Amino acid sequence: MKKMFFKMMGVLGIWVLLSPFAMAAGVQYQVRVDGLACPYCAYGIEKQFKQIYGVEKIDIDLEKGIVFVDAADDVELSEDRVKTLINDSGFTYRSITREPR
Repeated sequence: MKKMFFKMMGVLGIWVLLSPFAMAAGVQYQVRVDGLACPYCAYGIEKQFKQIYGVEKIDIDLEKGIVFVDAADDVELSEDRVKTLINDSGFTYRSITREPR
């Protein structure tokens, strides 16, 4: 019984140590947007990005006008798609960059 307990604790310990690395996989898009002035504006854009399969998290820096979109590795947000999404939301698209997380 003790051996099983320690074995399970070892597996759990390894999982806990490695889980931050598993969660770090993916890409982050940084989209520069003009016209973001309030949380309501941010909500409109966030709602649009959440409809895209594979988008995991959206953070918006209102002061800098940057939308941070965390997505799975296999998600490819093209510049045309993002530009349309931003412009259809009533804001002005400026640029997009893609970086691994």
